[in-house]
Amino acid sequence: MRNQEVAVNAGESVQSVARMRALASTITLVRRQFPAAQANLSPWRDDPQTRKWNETESLDLSFHFPGWSPRLECRSLLMQLRIRAERGDAQLRLLGVLMRGMTYDGERWRLATVGEWLPEGPHLPQQQQVRQLQQICREMFELFDRDAASDTAA
Repeated sequence: MRNQEVAVNAGESVQSVARMRALASTITLVRRQFPAAQANLSPWRDDPQTRKWNETESLDLSFHFPGWSPRLECRSLLMQLRIRAERGDAQLRLLGVLMRGMTYDGERWRLATVGEWLPEGPHLPQQQQVRQLQQICREMFELFDRDAASDTAA
């Protein structure tokens, strides 16, 4: 597949049961912490400029809040799950998560699962929301590890 043909958005890249399960589980984990969040499986525009930044081993999705979320300091949460496909695409391994708090003006903060897992940026979420974001990341790693263990046991 040529780079222009590879999907950028999570909704377009789901072509296996493992990816569909990972996507559905991620939505569930986020909605458990933030029930009002609405999932968007196509956060990126479909244009040549966007597609040139495509990362084939990434599931990209976003969550939109009804209006402004003062505790999160954003309107939307953009998530990029770095994954590695194993055994074809039957099993996925989560390598890392990058979350970005977004507004119409752009990125306000970012949290990556490297180092101390703390958000950085000019407008940080409140501590309770930071703990919720970190909990989502922990649960995603646990979920992917559990799925990988059950796939190898079967």
